Amino acid sequence: MTDIRRELYALVQKGESAEVEFKSARGGFPGSFWETYSAFANTNGGTIILGVQEKEGKFLFDGLSEETALKYKKNFWDNAHNRGKVSVCLPHEQDVEVKEIDGAYLLVCHIPRAEYNMRPVYLTTNPIGNTYRRNHEGDYLCTDAEVRRMFADAEHESHPQDAIIRKGFTLENAIDLPSLHQYRQLFASLHPTHPWAKLTDDLQFMEKIGAYSHNIATGESGITRAGLLMFGQSDMITNPAGEPYYFVDYQERLYTDDAKVRWTDRIYPDGTWEANLFQFYIRVYNKLIQALPKPFKLVGDERQEETAAHDAVREALINCIVHQDLNATGNIVVRRTETELTFSNPGMMLVSKQQYFKGGRSICRNPTLQKMFMLLGKAEKAGSGVDKILAGWKELGWDEPKLTEEVQPDYVVLTLPIGKTPQENPVRKPHKKTPQENPIRKSDKKEQRLQQIMDFCSEPRTSSEILAMLGLADKKNLMEVYITPMITEGLLSMTEPDNPTSRNQMYVATKADKP
Repeated sequence: MTDIRRELYALVQKGESAEVEFKSARGGFPGSFWETYSAFANTNGGTIILGVQEKEGKFLFDGLSEETALKYKKNFWDNAHNRGKVSVCLPHEQDVEVKEIDGAYLLVCHIPRAEYNMRPVYLTTNPIGNTYRRNHEGDYLCTDAEVRRMFADAEHESHPQDAIIRKGFTLENAIDLPSLHQYRQLFASLHPTHPWAKLTDDLQFMEKIGAYSHNIATGESGITRAGLLMFGQSDMITNPAGEPYYFVDYQERLYTDDAKVRWTDRIYPDGTWEANLFQFYIRVYNKLIQALPKPFKLVGDERQEETAAHDAVREALINCIVHQDLNATGNIVVRRTETELTFSNPGMMLVSKQQYFKGGRSICRNPTLQKMFMLLGKAEKAGSGVDKILAGWKELGWDEPKLTEEVQPDYVVLTLPIGKTPQENPVRKPHKKTPQENPIRKSDKKEQRLQQIMDFCSEPRTSSEILAMLGLADKKNLMEVYITPMITEGLLSMTEPDNPTSRNQMYVATKADKP
């Protein structure tokens, strides 16, 4: 059996799916062909095969002649190039072929997924009421809102969602200053010589990172959508003039068989914290990394706490935040169970799944939010973020991440399967030491030093004083492993936050709790 025959037999035996459609053409070129064309183009692409009909759950050949199949092929190309029939011709010559199998001829049409800037692909000259997409049940007519979102995606480079200026929102009435200052402290600790770290005015800093903007064309100035979402007070974010349907959700369900328990931990806007994206990221990331094995790798005399898996989780969480469609129905949902981590964000993918896993191409709906995370060294713009995700999971030997697209409503869901966590120190079978016999584990070393820093910084201390107290010599390591993360988590603050690079800079504990 030839490869073509084998492929066709496999498709026929498999039956219809979200990416395969069979259509009878015994009575002529089927009019429903173009609805499926539009649906495939606006979803994930697919294959339409003319000359096969379904009868009692079985797929049977129409028995088309070669002449008829060739006539249908010409009909296809005539209409595909007719803007009165369909908005764009996507297939190339090699994508549409006449094939023979068991004496019957078929027309096989491979319809590519349309690029984001070519969507929506619609019939006639009016996209409203003539645009289709695909779900597991077949083709469906898109709502007006879906069509508008596709047009918005097509123009996202010139009109990014998160760059919109929100009128009426100001630094004084809308921004959570502790969140903004926490971000600034982290930025300054990572980039102490950067000119933005020396800015004394919060509004100037916000303008540099895109949280505040001035539109030269209109003369309009104000807090951007990105600025409000990243640093806003909860009640101002959800103000009717802001993002009234904003909601972020982390759900954790661990070690319970009780069906009545929906989750064992949850982070959502419950009024106990300022639920902006920056605070959500900090809280959720620290929850997610608890699912990872603790590394046992020394750099010098210091244990390396971060691994490729940490980078993977960080990248997955940030991708979920910056690639969300702010105009779509739904909200960000991050889940942790004993078997997987899932990251769900509303919206359609702007690249195909194949391109996503291939990497090398970055298309982001919210470039300002992406920039804010990049300035903290937390995001990739060159399309290499997925490489970090795959590499992190491969290093652990866990199953490969999976990506799915859901429709009605639109969601992109990334799943990171969790495997068995290897023990850091293998136990020798001949003898089990009691807790009293075991020396203090190296894994506790960092926790001990964190507590030492907290206790020592009950009064303001310089980095040199902290180094001397710990008996260490590497200031860069101190900042990267201890001081900067503690500032990020709100455990330490700078005595001179407006001048992070000051020679007189000192650090003081802000919480009495053990880190």
